[in-house]
This record gives sequence, C-alpha cells and structure tokens, in this order.
Amino acid sequence: MSANLKYLSLGILVFQTTSLVLTMRYSRTLKEEGPRYLSSTAVVVAELLKIMACILLVYKDSKCSLRALNRILHDEILNKPMETLKLAIPSGIYTLQNNLLYVALSNLDAATYQWPSDSQELDSKELSAGSQFVGLMAVLTACFSSGFAGVYFEKILKETKQSVWIRNIQLGFFGSIFGLMGVYIYDGELVSKNGFFQGYNRLTWIVVVLQALGGLVIAAVIKYADNILKGFATSLSIILSTLISYFWLQDFVPTSVFFLGAILVIAATFLYGYDPKPAGNPTKA
Repeated sequence: MSANLKYLSLGILVFQTTSLVLTMRYSRTLKEEGPRYLSSTAVVVAELLKIMACILLVYKDSKCSLRALNRILHDEILNKPMETLKLAIPSGIYTLQNNLLYVALSNLDAATYQWPSDSQELDSKELSAGSQFVGLMAVLTACFSSGFAGVYFEKILKETKQSVWIRNIQLGFFGSIFGLMGVYIYDGELVSKNGFFQGYNRLTWIVVVLQALGGLVIAAVIKYADNILKGFATSLSIILSTLISYFWLQDFVPTSVFFLGAILVIAATFLYGYDPKPAGNPTKA
C-alpha cells in the first residue's frame, strides 16, 4: 500500500506541476482588457484553499464528526504551539517560492513571446535582456530555497506522528499570513484601488486550484517517498512541459544544452530508482 501511494503521489505531482506551469504561463501572458490579476493575491487564495481542503480531509478521517474535528484541531494545533511554529520556516520559504514562480514565468515568457525584431529600438532589446535576468534570478532563488524547505519539511513530517493534513493546515496558516504581508507591501495600493480579486477569470481560478493541489501533493510525496524523489518528479515535469511547448504550443526551440540536461535528469532518475539484484553465492566446485 505504501509503495502504491508513493508512485501514485509522484505521478500526480508530475501531472500537477506540468499543468500548473503551462496554465500559469498562459495566464500571465494572455492579453485581456482591464488589469491583470495579482500574483500575490493568487498565492494567498491558494493557501486558503489548501487549508479548506485539509480541514475537509481531517473531517473525513474523524468520521465526519464536527466535535472530533474541533478536538483534533485544538489538540494538535492550539495545544502544541512549538510544534506549530516549526512550520513557519518552510512556510515562509514556500510562500516566497510561489511568488518567485509567478515572477519567473512573467519575465521569461515575455522574452519568449516577444522576440525583438530588427525594427525594434535598442531600449526594447535591453528590456528583454533585463526581463530574462530577473526571471533567471527568480528561478535560481526558488531552486536554492526549495531544497532547504523540502528537506526541513520532510524531517518534520517523518519525526512526528501528526497527520500530513494537520501539518498542511499549519503550513497553510503561516503561508496565508506571509502571503497577506506580501500583498500589503507590494500590491496594497492596487488592491485598495481595484479590489483583491481584480483580473480574476476562469483561467486564474484554474491556476489557483492547481497551485493549492500542488501543496497537498508535495506533502504526500515527501511523506510517502522523500524529497529527492520529489525533485526528480519536478525535473521530469519540466521536461514534459518543454516537450508540450515544442510540439503543441510551438513556442520553444530546444537546444543542445536542453537535451544534455534532459538526458542527465532521466539518467539520474533511473540510477536513483535502480535496485541491482545481489549477486548469487558462487557455487563451490
């Protein structure tokens, strides 16, 4: 059963990450009338949806008893403040990472979809290069921070007996607080002017739901597998997203460097999961 959950969660993570990257990229480059939705508010809404989903799962595990649900939440969260505070560190990093993902896709995709032509002026080319630099820095920061947060969260999950859903509620609580702080600091003026849900449409809600689902799936992967396999699943989803972009969206031309990276990721995944059979004892003559 544990092995089935392990590979099922990994498969769902690959599907979720691929879908999220493609839909998020499209939503950030889609040109519509009116203001574009704020990525900071989308991160907060995703955290709130994750908390609601986890509460429903805990409610189901409590045999659909509101009294039992209230007791579990009170005992596991309010009565254990130090255990709850442990989730503040990975929560802050994950919130930063989610915001950086929007920044990276917005800037890198702008350079991809708006190639400078010969008739453009020099300042347009400089803007494109600046966008690429900002996107690259966002990706690098997210990668380095994600590794630490994943290992830290795995340690917490596997050293305690609390359910993964309780841990996700704690994670989402701090994530909502950090996210709201980001909304106030960076987009407070825009929110007061056009509202918290400005620019939201059906595609935006799909992105938000996929991001909330990602938090649940990542927690399950770390619980039933480990953070290394989570990294491999994410890497495979990057390759899958790129192939879809090339064959379906036709907005990406792979280079030799990409093919080299793809081969290394696939080889690393194979070597990590390869379990050689022990050599049999040699028969004596």
